[in-house]
Amino acid sequence: MPLGRFVAVFIFYFTAGSGTTVYDTFTDFAEEDNTPQLDYKNPYWCHSPSLTNGEVICHSPRGGAYRSTLGTRCEMSCDRGYRLLGKRSIQCLANRRWSGTAYCRMVRCHVLPLIPHGRYTCTQGFVVDSRCDFTCDPGYRIEGEHSRTCQRGGSWSGAQPDCADTDPPKIKCPPSRLKVAEPGKLTAMVTWDPPAAKDTADKSLEVILVGQEPGTDFKEGANIIRYKVYDQARNRAACKFIVRVEVRRCPTLPPPLHGYLTCSSDGNNYGATCEYHCDGGYERRGVSSRICLFNRSWGEAPAECVPMEIKSDVNTASALLDQFYEKRRLLIMSTPNISDPDYQLQNIMIQKADCGLDLRHVTLIELLGSPPRETGRIKDSLLSSEVIEGLRQAFRISRSYFSMVLLDDLGLDRERFITPMASDELFSYIDSFLLDEEEREKLESHRDFCD
Repeated sequence: MPLGRFVAVFIFYFTAGSGTTVYDTFTDFAEEDNTPQLDYKNPYWCHSPSLTNGEVICHSPRGGAYRSTLGTRCEMSCDRGYRLLGKRSIQCLANRRWSGTAYCRMVRCHVLPLIPHGRYTCTQGFVVDSRCDFTCDPGYRIEGEHSRTCQRGGSWSGAQPDCADTDPPKIKCPPSRLKVAEPGKLTAMVTWDPPAAKDTADKSLEVILVGQEPGTDFKEGANIIRYKVYDQARNRAACKFIVRVEVRRCPTLPPPLHGYLTCSSDGNNYGATCEYHCDGGYERRGVSSRICLFNRSWGEAPAECVPMEIKSDVNTASALLDQFYEKRRLLIMSTPNISDPDYQLQNIMIQKADCGLDLRHVTLIELLGSPPRETGRIKDSLLSSEVIEGLRQAFRISRSYFSMVLLDDLGLDRERFITPMASDELFSYIDSFLLDEEEREKLESHRDFCD
């Protein structure tokens, strides 16, 4: 048997875009040792070539009318959307066979992946020239190409787009509100329900408060409250409202003539209390305090500070002291006789310090001499002998030597002096031990009054 020699041709190609290499094997032709006798008289040597979904263009040595005679060479090409597999050029050989084979395979692009929060629709699937258009879910927007086209090489044009969340969340604040400050305060407690936020993409959102927390005390005036919220794509939404606190105020209360006021809170706001105080030598007539009411008016009638009336013609020391109770302090000075040098020195210093004593609500009582010429006086008002004797016994004041007794506004013996006291020393003691905080403040504001 004659031996034949077979030639195998391997054709491999790459599918663009898929990353896959496909190998096709074709047995193109077999050469035989016993080549048939050439018959150039027969013009039809090889079968007429054809290519499905393609085109064959042949050139014969015998002329254009011949497509399959010996030596004819044919060029193979595929229609658009098809890829040629096999020989691109074949020739009719002496063994009446073509030098190779070929066919056209449809070109397909790989299946496009789905994009999160979006979809696509294609005009012809995944074949050449098919266009796939991308759309996003509500609240999202295309970032990148809006469409991709399957190209001749089997790859898609452009790059895969994304669906970006561009729709900001929605948030609505509560309405603005007005609240009157609480009695005696310049603030008001205000509460509200925090707003809720919605978003087309995210179900759970964190609402951030910018400002004061609800349920706390807000100061007078307009307080701006803001809320803001971010979704996962950092889209932002915000809202705001105003919490206005109104402090209802009464007209400014004038201090009494020869007196002053001490007021709580801000002095004339709703609920504030103002107390009346009188200067030394004056006493209050009327109410001790007034309150600013909700209707912006003061309750009660105003008080007055009138000159203090001291009745010196009383018969007992207690009747005299009752007039000073909680109003004045007493400095009782006793001397054996008017010519006593300690008395004379102290009297000079007391006269110079008279204004300072008045500012500290101190009244001077002098007990001078011994019976039967003993006298007692408050400035020019004389005291009866019964009152003098009652004061000496009540506070153990001797007639034998110079002394001074300082009583507080409750009539209690607070200090005794057996030698003359300079006004600075006396005032220092009174300021340190007998005055309350309000009196100290008042004294400090009137310190220059005696200069």
